[in-house]
Amino acid sequence: MAKIEGIRIKNFKALKDMTMGKLWNTQDAKPLTPMTVVIGKNGVGKSTLFDAFGFLADCLKLGVEEACEANGRRGFEYIQTHGEKAPIEFIIYYRQNKKSRPITYELAIDKDHTGRPFVLYERLRQRRRGQTSGRPFTFLLLNKGKGLVWKGESDGKQFQEDVEKQLDIFKLLEQAQQEESNETETVELSDHRKLGIATLGALKQHPRISEFRKFIEGWYLSYFTPDAARGLPLSGAQKHLNIHGDNLANVVQYMERDCPKKFEMILKRIAEKIPGVQNIDTEKTSDGRLLLRFNDRGYQDPFYAQQMSDGTLKVFAYLLLLEDPSPPPFICVEEPENGLYHKLLETLATEFREHTHRGQKSSQLFITTHQPYFVDALDPDEVWVLEKGDDGFSTIKRVSEIEIVKNLVSEGLPLGSLWYSDYLDEG
Repeated sequence: MAKIEGIRIKNFKALKDMTMGKLWNTQDAKPLTPMTVVIGKNGVGKSTLFDAFGFLADCLKLGVEEACEANGRRGFEYIQTHGEKAPIEFIIYYRQNKKSRPITYELAIDKDHTGRPFVLYERLRQRRRGQTSGRPFTFLLLNKGKGLVWKGESDGKQFQEDVEKQLDIFKLLEQAQQEESNETETVELSDHRKLGIATLGALKQHPRISEFRKFIEGWYLSYFTPDAARGLPLSGAQKHLNIHGDNLANVVQYMERDCPKKFEMILKRIAEKIPGVQNIDTEKTSDGRLLLRFNDRGYQDPFYAQQMSDGTLKVFAYLLLLEDPSPPPFICVEEPENGLYHKLLETLATEFREHTHRGQKSSQLFITTHQPYFVDALDPDEVWVLEKGDDGFSTIKRVSEIEIVKNLVSEGLPLGSLWYSDYLDEG
């Protein structure tokens, strides 16, 4: 299971400079947990943090200019930190699996002389086998679309030594052209508004870049709305739930058709967690539309998704997502508690956590919430408090770093109750 151990975001809206977890140069810090939950008051930047992951995914999928406009972002000038002239920057520190060496991805996005956003800088690096300190080996370095890339998975000593000397990228290019080896390539991208990992990650000779590209392409950011799930999609089995949830019935149809025994077991598990629900299946209409049908205990006739409550549809969608036979490596969910009965929240938190420990069938989860009942089911290491300072910029801290909270939790006090009582604002 691929996992993000740390992330740093600079100059993205209210996130002027924010770090979560462990980076290559902060090895004493704790990595992000398999389930990470961010809490905070309204307006502190939870949605902005959620959107930072969406922006990165959109940059890979669409290019940076389109990503700046997508999902209501309104352009580069609106997502760059107000009053800041430095580029938007991201650093992601991740492992492809438990046994692999961590990889650091660095990305900087700025605007050119015409005011259009472009990729200013990209870098991928990884420590050599057996290396425990010092600068990681750089195997991709791009500046304004020009740079060097190292083929395969071996470590090039000369290339790394040149990078560590902080040579100008154009001097590195000139030197590489004179002394080009079978392992080093000089590259120049034709489109400065596309990520280098999008282009190079499609090539077989760059397996590490390809794996990282696939990792980000697999991210799932939930924009689920119950109204979308109440739609009437055309019949046709679909393997994965989309980000809006309007193909919920199609996913049920796929599981009914392709893995009926497993699906029966899944529905039984889900029905046990949704009060009153006895069975869930689909019905095809005469015009080829698909209805999602729920059988409630005590009622002979079924209810359809159009008649079900927001909460029932949300819980069903989340639990079905967690049962995906090949789940996304990274799932972001914003405020899953909306529309849910408060006693369901602890169950949902437990289901989320259990999913992160299913080995190859698991995902890393990143969740934002403002519901203490959900937080009651969490550990201090899993929870981060987001706050906004007097300067208007967001700051974040891990709850386990607040000594008084850690002590009170060890005495048996629930974390959500401590948050409600303002203890998480201490320190």
